[in-house]
Amino acid sequence: MSESGAALPWMVIRQDENGNRYRVGCYATRAEAQSMAERLGGRRADGSGAGGARGGAGERRYLVERLRIGSGDHV
Repeated sequence: MSESGAALPWMVIRQDENGNRYRVGCYATRAEAQSMAERLGGRRADGSGAGGARGGAGERRYLVERLRIGSGDHV
């Protein structure tokens, strides 16, 4: 594994209602990252569950993004 984090290129990002973004984890595959985002968001694989698409105050969204080499993103 290199120090650049290339071995874990998929990130789960938490975004709050104000647009603030926080990295919560890095994963080797998109499937792993998506699974974690769904668990953190309280959703089932079919998209239903607690944290609906447009919720009330304090809503948090969990996004999956790929780390771009040379983008300045560091793990």
